[in-house]
Amino acid sequence: MSSLSIPPGSLSRRITSLLIANRGEIAVRIARTAHRLGISTVGVYSEPDANAMHVDAVDIAVALGGWTPAESYLRADAIIEIALAQGCQAVHPGYGFLAENADVAEQVAAAGLIWVGPTPDQIRTLGDKVAAKKLAIESGVPTAPLFEITDGALPDGIPMPALVKAAAGGGGRGMRIVRSPEELEEAVAAGSREAKSSFGDGTVFVEPYIERARHVEVQIIGDMHGNVVHLGERECSIQRRNQKIVEESPSAGITPETRAAICDGAVALAKSVGYHGAGTVEFLVDEAGSVDSINFLEVNTRLQVEHPVTEAVTGVDLVELQLRVAAGEELALRQEFVRAHGHAIEVRVVAEDPAAGWLPSTGSISSFDLSGEPDLVRIDTGFRSGSVVSSDYDSMLAKVIAHGATRAEAAAKLRRALRASEVDGVKTNLSTLVSILGERDYLNAATPTAYLDEHPDVVAAAGPTGGDRTALMLAAVFATERSDRAGDAVTGFAPSGWRNLRTQGQRQVWSVVGTEVSEAVEFTVCRDAADVRIGMWPEPTEDGSLPDDERARLAVRLLSLAEIDGRPGAVTIATEIDGVRRVVEATVDDDVVRTRSVAGAIAWTQVPRFVDHDAEVAGGGPVCPLPGTVIAVHVSAGDEVAQGAVLMVVEAMKMEHKITAGAASTVTEVHFEVGSRVDQGDLLVSLEAAADGESDG
Repeated sequence: MSSLSIPPGSLSRRITSLLIANRGEIAVRIARTAHRLGISTVGVYSEPDANAMHVDAVDIAVALGGWTPAESYLRADAIIEIALAQGCQAVHPGYGFLAENADVAEQVAAAGLIWVGPTPDQIRTLGDKVAAKKLAIESGVPTAPLFEITDGALPDGIPMPALVKAAAGGGGRGMRIVRSPEELEEAVAAGSREAKSSFGDGTVFVEPYIERARHVEVQIIGDMHGNVVHLGERECSIQRRNQKIVEESPSAGITPETRAAICDGAVALAKSVGYHGAGTVEFLVDEAGSVDSINFLEVNTRLQVEHPVTEAVTGVDLVELQLRVAAGEELALRQEFVRAHGHAIEVRVVAEDPAAGWLPSTGSISSFDLSGEPDLVRIDTGFRSGSVVSSDYDSMLAKVIAHGATRAEAAAKLRRALRASEVDGVKTNLSTLVSILGERDYLNAATPTAYLDEHPDVVAAAGPTGGDRTALMLAAVFATERSDRAGDAVTGFAPSGWRNLRTQGQRQVWSVVGTEVSEAVEFTVCRDAADVRIGMWPEPTEDGSLPDDERARLAVRLLSLAEIDGRPGAVTIATEIDGVRRVVEATVDDDVVRTRSVAGAIAWTQVPRFVDHDAEVAGGGPVCPLPGTVIAVHVSAGDEVAQGAVLMVVEAMKMEHKITAGAASTVTEVHFEVGSRVDQGDLLVSLEAAADGESDG
């Protein structure tokens, strides 16, 4: 990765061994560049990460112990001790955890180690959004006013809508949109609480909120010799819960004047503090991307999650530049030689359920394959089959990046690669990402920050439809029957019921794993052809007669079925449905059949014909949606609550989840207190439904 020549300097003399103080995909990505430069690597890991992918990516890894971030990756003293004991010269913090902690950067330097990042003073100044905004104004960077909150007192005259933001950290944590003055106090309290939990600093401030804004940011890199250059801008407007899921470079929604203003402003701001290392200067602009609407947001004094799109269009390895700058080298880049070539798009594959309000998903990953089209995309990940998604860490599974000569080409490549991807064991946003990349407004670059709110159809996308979906389900049928009949040397290649004589139709119901979605199929076969009906079969009427069958009839042929070498239970199946041939890869894994084609992937399980309908145990109140920690309790036994009232707040996967009453009720018992650890499915608050006619207020 280098279209720009970066000559060797003092890097090889000053850094021969690097400690990577992080986990997941960013630790894997840093190790890859370090090894290419001949630098040995030392990793660290928590107890649940003992066999994680990032541990295998480094030369050696040292146990930190503990299960939570506070017990492991946030233990700066232990990390510094490990670096010294292993003979490292430098510490790379990645992003998150310790990356923007000025005190830790100071401790690293005091121990005689190199901190791969800006100085502690630069982190303090620019990492504080209030101080950074004041400095931006002094440096001539266009921006809107800010309103500081002192000792909890809310200033007067805040225009609506407004945005509550954490003064420290990033990632959307501590951020709240406020649309009326009545909401402000609660939003400030919740934002401060989340900021305190995530960053150790509960300071928040308020600024005007731009409706239908675009989120654009400028990548900068500076050295210790006074040089600062920008590597162009990225647009990251498509977000959920104030966290990005689609990023691209360059922005397709701003004017040339705006591009020049934000890039020049970013460099001026960085030079004003003598910045060295990689950083990102973030802005909001209106939907039209006009220069008059620019509002400076913040500076992230670290490598960003979305840095690969900048690498794709510039040909520069940003981690290499970080390491060279940290070693004292002068930047070999000159602004006039930095050019963007083509367009790059990155999506974040996240363990979450978009249709359920983006609720994070936890569990063990049974299948993880994002490389169905490896020539089309770059994949940065720290997960693989068998990895566990824990509520203690971020739910991002991978970043998938495509580069093309045009934005449309990059989107088409990325969409094709995602359709061929397969992740099972946890819910993901893959179908949503595929839908976004093919949606008309997205392709026309009509992507303000309100995009997902305004496109509920892409959020609720359920994967392949029509003939593509039918082909996947029939592949599950055929693969399962073949597996069940593997010992039959004569007809084992085909599903049971595949006869030379026409037979009675077979009826099966298949459900999509992890959902309540099911599909029914009935098929009658003769020789190499089948008559297939999709949908539930008609039931007899009260007099025993059958109503007319109005289901569509499909003509299906099983053209081929072949085992995949080296993959037990996996087959490639070619079917012809109404004259259209499709190829599906199917893998039988106990009761689950994973199917995948160029149209997408679905994991199926067959619904038993006869189900024991045991009486369900009434929960008597809301249960915890996923493992986490109780951070607020709003009710006590005996309280009467209205439908929708907030009973408790649980923090999980770095997000707050409000637990509400499903109906007007009386609280009979509160089962957990603030600070309690709760598991998925735990009954949190026992409720007794209000009698009919009682007030719901």
